[in-house]
Amino acid sequence: MPQTPEEESLGSLIARASDHISELVRSEIKLAKAEFRFDAKRVGMAGGMFAAAAFMAHLCLILASFTIAYVLAQWMPQWAAFLIVTVFYLLVAGLLVFIGIRRLKGLAGMKRTTRSIKGLREIATPEDQTLPALTPDREPVTRDGA
Repeated sequence: MPQTPEEESLGSLIARASDHISELVRSEIKLAKAEFRFDAKRVGMAGGMFAAAAFMAHLCLILASFTIAYVLAQWMPQWAAFLIVTVFYLLVAGLLVFIGIRRLKGLAGMKRTTRSIKGLREIATPEDQTLPALTPDREPVTRDGA
């Protein structure tokens, strides 16, 4: 005959609650794994699509470069037209490198995280309690106690 919660012992109630909590945690982990697999597949497919689009855009850039060079070749020698297009792309690449370097120099280097961790360390160790400093005259203790 099942007992009512008022009649059950504290130990059995805790055991049941523990079982329920571990079942809930296992179910949550299963759900998280299923969601992660689904999202990972979608992200992988999207990444492949972006890579294919980038490759196609690169091919279009090459073809557009030839088109621009051949249009310029109508008014100047062909070698000069292709040289102009090449120099233009070199200037754009140099500008992008310059901007990238400037952006890297502006990195802060996790200052807020460092400040937060220092704050946690100050909270964890009270001001009046300081850690004892190791003195050089003390030798380390070995396994045999000597």
